[in-house]
Amino acid sequence: MADITLTLPDGNQRNYPAGTTGMEVAKDISTSLGKKAISCSVDGTHRDLSRPIDADASFAIHTMQDEAQALELIRHDCAHIMARAVQEIWPDVKVTIGPVIKNGWYYDFDREEAFTPEDLATIEKKMKEIINKRDLVRTETWDRARALKHYEDNNEPYKVELVNMIPEGEDLRMYWHGDWQDLCRGPHLVHTGQVPADAFKLMNVAGAYWRGDSNNAMLQRIYGVAFKNKEDLKAHLHMLEEAALRDHRKLGREMDLFHMQEEAPGQVFWHPNGWRIYTMLQDYMRRRQTAGGYVEVNTPQVVDRKLWEASGHWEKYQENMFIVEVDEDHAREKAVNALKPMNCPCHVQIFNQGLKSYRDLPLRMAEFGSCNRYEPSGALHGIMRVRGFTQDDGHIFCREDQIESETAVYIDFLSNVYKDLGFENFRVKFSDRPEKRSGSDEVWDKAETALLAATRAAGIEPEINPGEGAFYGPKLEFVLTDAIGRDWQCGTHQVDFVLPERLDANFIGEDGNKHRPVMLHRATLGSFERFIGILIENFSGKLPFWLAPRQVVVASIVTDANDYVAETVAKLQAAGIRAEADVRNEKINYKVREHSLGKVPVILAVGMREVEEGTVSVRRLGNKQTSVQALTDVIAELSVDATPPDMR
Repeated sequence: MADITLTLPDGNQRNYPAGTTGMEVAKDISTSLGKKAISCSVDGTHRDLSRPIDADASFAIHTMQDEAQALELIRHDCAHIMARAVQEIWPDVKVTIGPVIKNGWYYDFDREEAFTPEDLATIEKKMKEIINKRDLVRTETWDRARALKHYEDNNEPYKVELVNMIPEGEDLRMYWHGDWQDLCRGPHLVHTGQVPADAFKLMNVAGAYWRGDSNNAMLQRIYGVAFKNKEDLKAHLHMLEEAALRDHRKLGREMDLFHMQEEAPGQVFWHPNGWRIYTMLQDYMRRRQTAGGYVEVNTPQVVDRKLWEASGHWEKYQENMFIVEVDEDHAREKAVNALKPMNCPCHVQIFNQGLKSYRDLPLRMAEFGSCNRYEPSGALHGIMRVRGFTQDDGHIFCREDQIESETAVYIDFLSNVYKDLGFENFRVKFSDRPEKRSGSDEVWDKAETALLAATRAAGIEPEINPGEGAFYGPKLEFVLTDAIGRDWQCGTHQVDFVLPERLDANFIGEDGNKHRPVMLHRATLGSFERFIGILIENFSGKLPFWLAPRQVVVASIVTDANDYVAETVAKLQAAGIRAEADVRNEKINYKVREHSLGKVPVILAVGMREVEEGTVSVRRLGNKQTSVQALTDVIAELSVDATPPDMR
């Protein structure tokens, strides 16, 4: 048998007979490595240790110290072990698929009775028994006929359908966890005992149509999470508990900010408190953009399909657009329009009005643009994922040699905004060309090279996010981390050579000839709706004082203090502080609890002592201690806090 050469990560090479397995290589390197090994990578492909290697390749062994590979295997094996546990407890249950997802896995089952919370506990117990058996995980490659016969004989109709979906000629890999078998691409661990028995948990059950088609059977999907150790699991479960407490939908009700209803799916009904946050945030961004050299514009909501065809959106983005047909003066054919899903083609129309010179560039154009995009109903999530939203949208028209400087200016702009809003750090992802795109490879090469160079020139080495660019150009994605460690992709910055070409934008260059501008698409907050949801959850409803919709409640302790309450509210309002009175005939503790639930930052309690001394009893949200202060001192202190950060 011919030898193969394996190149290890340190550059050393080892020769083995063709067909040598990853486990044999691991044991050859060292006995201890053979015991620790969980999988290997062959030419960058993650594989089982039991699979033979038939050609020269780069080669690496993975152990539990390799985070990404270890978690993939643990979660994938948990899916199989859970399915095995379910069928050992209820042999008549039919299995379908069980992929790895973020933080865990799910598996879909066809069972007549609904799984209960008690069932999940029973399944978990059985899974731990299977793990403790340390059953060997083995794999074989079967042909289609053998696989079909196996699943038909075992009355597994979903597996039969899956086998028939696999293209002719493709290997069918079969995995056994002990005596239980599944069709799977792998890879998997060496034995079930390598799954940490104290680091997984079954979370919940949801309905799911087979293959996502509502015409198919409704299945039961069991979700689970898994980690390398019980400490990581405990931290994750704590994060979920904290996230539930911070849920913007729950806090939105408690703070009386907004609501959603069936008659307007994916649209927000803003209440006075919520709309106050919205307008204050918009005013802040308006001041920031004006200071940053932007001119503000406003463009139509409904635009003829001709513009969307010219821009490329009709071809590339139509499934996400709301189409509007209008009978124009009883014409033979109805006019076809669309609610704008984005603002960029309209901004080019403004740019195209009148001649532009190279001296006019860069031209920074901004709009609080109301957009509408179709999102499947199942994807909607409070105000985080909606169909109608407003972006702090901007487009910078510039020369090609200005891409680098404009990118640096924008990153600095964005970073200052995020700091003002409580996010000190962010990560940057670089998303390159998607499969579905406009423009030639030459244009994309130029755009990607320019944006990557500009980002590095700004002192940032981005993470590469392959294939996730917009259809018209590569983009930067700015990812915030919130108070409990969750990531939120908010801002974007995109280089576009395509749209100016398609929509015939040009400027007169220094040479007197026409040239195409480069269009930089950018949004800092992104959707106002989504960003407000992020702010609510990041601060757990306790928004920075300047952004809080209700800043101060002055509450009477006794009715004789009501006049002083009114005077205090008037003085606070005169100082630019949002203050309101609570002179209801209720106990002060009741008032404090109610306004604390509504996340009012400051409650000033007023009784007869405060009336006589010209003071107030100050209680700040989250602090059970109160302090008695002179009203003038409180007003001076709160006036500073009430001033937006860009105006201090």
